Amino acid sequence: MSIVKRTAASAAILLSLASAAPEAGARSVAEGANTVGAVKVSFKNRAITMVGHLYTPPNYDRNRKYPAVVVTHPWGGVKEQTAGLYAQKLAEKGFVTLAFDASHYGESGGEPRDLENPADRVQDIRSAIGYLSNLPQVDPKRIGALGICAGGGYTLDEVQTDLRVKAVAGVVSYDIGAATREGIEGVPVSAQDRLDLLASVDRQLNKEAGGEPVLVEQLIPGRDKWTDATPGFFREAYDYYLTPRGAHPGARNRYVVTSPGLHMAYFPFSQMDAISPRPLLLIAGSKAETLKFSQDAFDNAKQPKELMVIPGASHFDLYDKPQYVTPAVAKLAEFFGRNL
Repeated sequence: MSIVKRTAASAAILLSLASAAPEAGARSVAEGANTVGAVKVSFKNRAITMVGHLYTPPNYDRNRKYPAVVVTHPWGGVKEQTAGLYAQKLAEKGFVTLAFDASHYGESGGEPRDLENPADRVQDIRSAIGYLSNLPQVDPKRIGALGICAGGGYTLDEVQTDLRVKAVAGVVSYDIGAATREGIEGVPVSAQDRLDLLASVDRQLNKEAGGEPVLVEQLIPGRDKWTDATPGFFREAYDYYLTPRGAHPGARNRYVVTSPGLHMAYFPFSQMDAISPRPLLLIAGSKAETLKFSQDAFDNAKQPKELMVIPGASHFDLYDKPQYVTPAVAKLAEFFGRNL
C-alpha cells in the first residue's frame, strides 16, 4: 500500500472513531482552541513529512464524499493559529478542511528550520491538495484553496498552475515579493534599501558557504525595540503572535535571514489571469496596510472574481477578531458552497 493510501486509510479510521484534538475546554490558541474537532494527520511532500489538522463537518457521515478546502498559514505562523480558526469555521459550514504546518515550520519536517522559501511553500500546498484528493471522504473534483496573509499569496500562485483546485480565496493576501521590494503602506522600501538587503544576504551566504551555521533572527521585533516610529503593522503583529491572543509554542518568531533574498525575486501575481475561468475571491480589510496586494491580485485576474473589503478591519483583525472573521467566513462558505 502506498504512503498516500496508508495515510488516507489512517485518517478514515480516525474520523470514523470521531476522535478529536482538544475539546471545548480549550480557551486559548496555545491551549488548542482552534483545533477543537480536528484530528492530526501526516502526509508526504517529496522527502518531507508534513503534519496537519483535518476538520470534518458536524454530523459527519463517513459514507459521504464532501467538498474540501486546504488552508495555508501566514509567514512565521503554524496550523494552530489563524489557519486553524478558518479551517475550523469552514468545517462547521459543511466542508472537510485541512490546516497544515508549512515545511520548515511547526511539526512538519524540512531543514533549515524557519526558512521562508516561496518555492517550498507553493510545493507544500501542492502536496496538501494531493493528500486531500486521496482521502475517501473527499470528492477530488470539489477541492478549494484558501490562504491567509503570505499563505494567500502562495495559494494564489499555486492555483495558477494546479487545475485540481476548482475555487480559490485569499484573506488579507500578502505578496511577500512586492513587500520585500517595495514595502507596505507606512513601511516603504527604497532602491538603496533593496541593495543593502541583498548585500547583507550575500555576505551571510558566503559565511555559510565557508562553514558557518545558518543565521536565524527574530522575525517580529519585541517591545524593547519599539520606538515612537515603530509602524502599527509591527505592533499589531506583536499583539497577535507574541501575546496570549494568538501565540503558540510552535510559532517561534524566527526566520532564516537569507530568506528575503528569495523573496526579492518572487512575483506570485504574475499569472493571475491563468486562474480563470475558475472563480477567485479576495477578502481584505479597509484599514489593512496590505490592502494594495489584494487589489493588485484582483486587477491582474480575469472574471469570475470578487473583492470583499471589510469596513474598519486591519490586516491582523482578520486573523481572529469575531466581528471581522464572522462575515469573512460567511462569505467564504457561500463562495466555496457555490463553486465546489
